[in-house]
Amino acid sequence: MSLITIRTAVEGDAAQILKFITGLAIFEKAEDQVLTTEDHIRRSIFGEKATAHALIAELGDEAVGFAVYFYNYSTWLGCNGLFLEDLYISPDHRGSGAGKALLQYLARQAVAEGCGRFEWNVLDWNEPAIQFYESFGAEAQSEWVGYRLSGQALKDFAGG
Repeated sequence: MSLITIRTAVEGDAAQILKFITGLAIFEKAEDQVLTTEDHIRRSIFGEKATAHALIAELGDEAVGFAVYFYNYSTWLGCNGLFLEDLYISPDHRGSGAGKALLQYLARQAVAEGCGRFEWNVLDWNEPAIQFYESFGAEAQSEWVGYRLSGQALKDFAGG
């Protein structure tokens, strides 16, 4: 069995990242909601003003998954947190340890950078992921309800 390696994504990974994003959207039954392109990915993750970051998980020389994350801030803790936006492992490589390796890499990074939190969201129907996260001590934050403004509602609110 090949060793799983985690590396920082580079601009040349944009096409692979888009494939992973599309795979994740298909899994989440939301493929029609993917609007990004390779160019968007190059600008938003690798561009001069990028605030998002990406990692690639490889098994041997094959990219098998990715993570996209960014830093947020906790006023209560007075320090940054690390927020995992997306984590995806190709279906034929689930169970290989790649997902855990990505999460541990980010956890080590959060600790090394003095982050007070490492957070992410999971769909309430994704029971395998929930069980996986809880198996290493992650706790659901059920007291918080997420809100979102997007699309035309965001534009309308911003303009009004």
